[in-house]
Parts: sequence; structure tokens; C-alpha cells
Amino acid sequence: MHSPITIIAAKDIADARRDGFVALMSGFLALAALTALVTGAVALAHDVATYQAAKASLLALGKSAAAIKPPEFYPLRLLRGTVEQIEIVGAAIAILAGFRAAASERGRQTLALILTRPLARWQFAAGKMVAGLCLLALGLAAVFGLCGVLLHLISGVGLGADDVLRLAVVWAVSLLYTASFFAVSFALTLRLRHTSTALLISFTLWLLLVLIAPQIGDTMDPDNQVAGGVFAALSIARPDQLKIMTAYAGFENFRNGIEVASLTKHFERFSFAVLGIKATYAGLPLGPILIEKTLDFLVILLSALGLGGAALLLPLNTRILTQE
Repeated sequence: MHSPITIIAAKDIADARRDGFVALMSGFLALAALTALVTGAVALAHDVATYQAAKASLLALGKSAAAIKPPEFYPLRLLRGTVEQIEIVGAAIAILAGFRAAASERGRQTLALILTRPLARWQFAAGKMVAGLCLLALGLAAVFGLCGVLLHLISGVGLGADDVLRLAVVWAVSLLYTASFFAVSFALTLRLRHTSTALLISFTLWLLLVLIAPQIGDTMDPDNQVAGGVFAALSIARPDQLKIMTAYAGFENFRNGIEVASLTKHFERFSFAVLGIKATYAGLPLGPILIEKTLDFLVILLSALGLGGAALLLPLNTRILTQE
């Protein structure tokens, strides 16, 4: 016998499949991600071909290929655009998914009928959230799977087992990240009198956390305003860099505080490190990276669990849900 949670979840997933919601949203996100990926993959394939041609020329002349230092290719770094699209577009899609999951039952007799059944209010919310998370997981898996396959085929650098594992890790963290926005939108839409107000508040939070806070932090960072960084441009030695940073420690702490107040920035730092997008992590084993980025992961995990728990445990206003 199926539990009420699985029945409600199955109904929501079937509804989403019939109206094409998952396919439409996944396709839109995949298109945005692939736009940046394909260009970079073609450029990487050209670099690989250039190296192979130079190596073949040396061998044809009877010389050792060791004369050319083999370049280090990191195809996963080309997923920067994919991560950035998930940060912005993925979070927005999650808000719409949460709004849809809650608003689809409001004002309908089906909700009144469901609430008369012998089930706890949290089971109703849990069924909706399970369906939403399954849909987000499928959509993100489709995006990462498509990006991984195209990267493998186009870049000229095959993806190994370690690369696939890194993609899986980032997919899991992407699910937690988007789940936070889903939970906020879902909870607000269930409990506020007007659904338009819930959607407005959800996107206001999205604007603050996803766009404004990270942008302020990036703008205040001098290294982001000069190619290669300010210190490199001015040829300042490492010891002098440390002295300068000590003098401006207060400013840096304030700037960093603005950034880390955003869940998006934690997701970006974690993903950029795991995929080697940030140069200092390129070529490093996955284990040490995960250990160093434990704090970022915990912030994302606790945000998803906390917001999801709040969406489940806050009481439902059944009068509003059945009348609007």
C-alpha cells in the first residue's frame, strides 16, 4: 500500500509530465548552459589538435616529443557557464517550480478533498516537495549529462571516471542549492493569502541573494577589475602582498562578508573548486578539495534542510488554501 506522500508526489510528477513543465524548463536551462560550453569546447579542441600536430611533426623529423612540454587540458573548466546559469536561471526555475507545486492546488476542490483524508498536513507538503525535488533532480541530471557528453565529444579531451565523479558531486550540490529556492517559494505560496505576493517576495529574495550580494562583493574586489589581478599587474612580490592585505584586512572582511551572506556565492566557490574552474584547484585531487570546501558545502546543505524543514513543519492555513 502506497503512503500518502508517494501518492501525492506521483500525482504531481504525472501532472508535470503531461503539461511539459520539466521538459520546457530543462530545455531552457540546457540551452543557456550549452551556449557558453560549445564555444569553449571548440576552442579547446583546436588547442588539442594544434598540440597533436606539433607532436606529430617532431616525430616525423625523428625528434623526441619531449621537446614540447605537453599542455595540461582541463575540460571541466569549460563548465563555468553551466554553473553560472544554474546559479541564476536554475534558482529562478526552482522558484517557479515551488510556486507551481503550491499554487496548482489552491482554490480547487481537489485540495479540500485531500485535506479531508486521514493524512497529516506535513504529509501533504512532503509529497509536493518530494515531487519537486525529483523534477529538479531529473532536470539538472539532463543538463549535466548533456554538457558532459558534448564536452567529451567536442573538446578532444575525453572525460575520465574522476571527471564523471566531479560532475556527480556538483550535480548533487546543485540539487541542494536549487532545493533551497524551491522550499522558500513553496512555503510562501502555501501560507500567504495572495499567490502574487508570494511570488514577488520569492523573486525579491532571489534578486538579493543571487544577483545583488555577489555582484557587490565582486565589484569591491580589486582583483576582479584588473586582468590577472592587481598584484600581478603591478608585479608586487608575495611578501609585500601580505603586508598590503594585512593593512586592508577590515575592508576585505567586510567585502567577503557580503559575498558569503549569499548562498549563491557558497555554491559558486564549491563548484568552481571541484570542477577546477578556479585555477588554484586545477589538477588537484578531489578529496582535498572537498575537505577544504566543507564549510561551503555545509552552508548549502543546512540551508536546504532548514528551509525544507520549515516548509514541512509550519502550519497550513487551510481556509486560505481552499478559498482562494
